[in-house]
Amino acid sequence: MNGASREALAAARESLDALTDNTSVDAAKLAGELAAVTALLDREVSLRRVLTDPAQAGEAKAELAGRLLGGQVGGETVDLVSGMVRSRWSQSRDLVDSAEELANTADLTAAQQAGALDDVEDELFRFARIVSSSTELRSALTDKAATTSAKSELLRSLLGGKANAVTERLVVRLVTQPRGRSLEAGLESLSKLAAARRDRMVAVVTTAVPLTDQQKQRLGAVLAKLYGRQMHLNLDVDPAVLGGISVQVGDEVINGTIAERLGEASRRLAG
Repeated sequence: MNGASREALAAARESLDALTDNTSVDAAKLAGELAAVTALLDREVSLRRVLTDPAQAGEAKAELAGRLLGGQVGGETVDLVSGMVRSRWSQSRDLVDSAEELANTADLTAAQQAGALDDVEDELFRFARIVSSSTELRSALTDKAATTSAKSELLRSLLGGKANAVTERLVVRLVTQPRGRSLEAGLESLSKLAAARRDRMVAVVTTAVPLTDQQKQRLGAVLAKLYGRQMHLNLDVDPAVLGGISVQVGDEVINGTIAERLGEASRRLAG
């Protein structure tokens, strides 16, 4: 992608992260809706040209997207796509590619939230190896004469119950909607997305009151130094903690809340 599209995609990624960091947002549902939007934009060439036309005001394009998608997908998806079409794109095709990446990233986020991202990454790698070693399977999955339902059924017979549901969804979408890519290139792209997602550490931070921007930056820097990797803060406010801060990174919990200290004192007294 060229400059304008790269910037637009970077902004869309940030918006997606902000959405999926909210635990009330269903990342898997968001992925399915973004995949549907991708299919629509891929099919309707004139529509995506209108939505990326630099001569049109961004707000007007966002309103058009809202009218088309409202009632068809959830509000989060409408807001995300509306934000995307407000941006400038070097080529109309870049909008479709970016929507597809966001759909796949949302599914990978669902796997990450379920603690299954490593499994999905491994399964994508192993499936790519199986495809590369089986000419017959590759031919069946890339046969242009075969129907979408036939390919989906074949994949479900191969992956259903044996692989994570996210892996199955990602591979089924890739095979049934290749969008001009080779199967190998598509699987490689998915593997890279999974690896990038795994390298993005998330800290769940719970405080009694919202942190200031300065506190967020300072905490993020401390955690990044502690873990040696970029850290994204998923912030939660819970008055029940009374004060202090609780930080969870993966399975590790650093608890410095007043509620925890009171609980520990009570346990010691009871003992």
